[in-house]
Amino acid sequence: MAPLRFPAVRLRRPGLPHAAAMRRAERPFFVRRMVLVAPLFLFLLLNFLAPISLMLMRSVEDSELPSVWPQTAASLRKADPSVLPDKQLAGTLLTELAKSYADGRLSEVANRLNYDEAGFRTLLFRTAEHLGEIDRARLPASLLGFDRRWREPETWAVMRHAAGPSTSFYLLAAVDRRLDTDDKIVRSPSERAVFVQVLVRTFWISAVVALLCLVLGYPLAYLLATLPEKYSNALMILVLLPFWTSTLVRTTAWIVLLQTHGAVNDFLLGAGVIGQPLALIYNRVGVYVAMTHVLLPYFVLPLYAVMKGISPVPLRAALSLGATPMRTFWSVYAPQTGPGIAAGGLLVFVLALGYYITPALVGGPADQMISYFIAFYTNQSLNWGMAAALGLVLLAATLLVMWLNGRIAGERLSVWRA
Repeated sequence: MAPLRFPAVRLRRPGLPHAAAMRRAERPFFVRRMVLVAPLFLFLLLNFLAPISLMLMRSVEDSELPSVWPQTAASLRKADPSVLPDKQLAGTLLTELAKSYADGRLSEVANRLNYDEAGFRTLLFRTAEHLGEIDRARLPASLLGFDRRWREPETWAVMRHAAGPSTSFYLLAAVDRRLDTDDKIVRSPSERAVFVQVLVRTFWISAVVALLCLVLGYPLAYLLATLPEKYSNALMILVLLPFWTSTLVRTTAWIVLLQTHGAVNDFLLGAGVIGQPLALIYNRVGVYVAMTHVLLPYFVLPLYAVMKGISPVPLRAALSLGATPMRTFWSVYAPQTGPGIAAGGLLVFVLALGYYITPALVGGPADQMISYFIAFYTNQSLNWGMAAALGLVLLAATLLVMWLNGRIAGERLSVWRA
């Protein structure tokens, strides 16, 4: 029988460097991989990146006043902030004010300026309704004398800051800052400075929920990882069961359990632990309990995966060398679960940052997180610029936390491996 002969394959052209030859040989495989993942990239681009980018762009866009009052906006951008308007600017303003009032577009400008200065909408409509009382031959004195607010530099500064096409108003307002009449960044008035406090509250609630998940989830994950398989599988079903139930249903169930005459208070009263029902709902306690229950599986599953991969050999070696079981656990086993704790804690923390339904249903007015205000500006006040700015601040804070977690976890993992 004749031996098999294979065709000769030239892997490298004479004179071609080895690295270049390898890149040339791998090019068809790279193109094939790109073609396979291209639909996924396209889906993410059209359904995730593009909508989010367009929404976040609203935080720096300012198109209402320039689109309705184009000539006034151009004059405002060139105006000296230290002096009141001249006759030309006042005349242009009154002309475009009258036109927008007749066209029904004055509310677009009025709403935008009212975001910055309460009462601006009333000033514009009152001026538009009494234009006949303003003598155009005596501008700007007649306009400044019509209402005292036209004589205030803050009024013209608000319009100048909204003259577009871009603005820092929404982003500064999201961190309780604003521009004064000299275009310097100053702190917002106390009655409007609420978002930093809300952001701190959001991070605090998320951190406490992550800590509660660590306290409750670590023993549960350890039990799952060490039990015989027939028992751990049944217990794992109980852990996964919340995933198959709606978050709204689980939160509503906690309202029933934690209310004044709910199952928890009835049990504590019956056991003689308390003398009167506790306030467990519509406050911070209810938020912690419900969010911890909803997010606990997200902490347990990554930690369980890490614990299942830990080899028992180092534990046996430590015990054989005379270490106590407790010291073996803390010195040998617990450090190896660090990556699972970091992954589960980060997952719970990041998910908690964007929680909306649970705090809205079981929390009080002082327990609402930043997502509540994003939904408020999106659905009720229709101030999309403010909603986009709060979303951008939340996204930046989340990315910062993820970066810090990656740095800290990476350093700890390197130290442990060393």
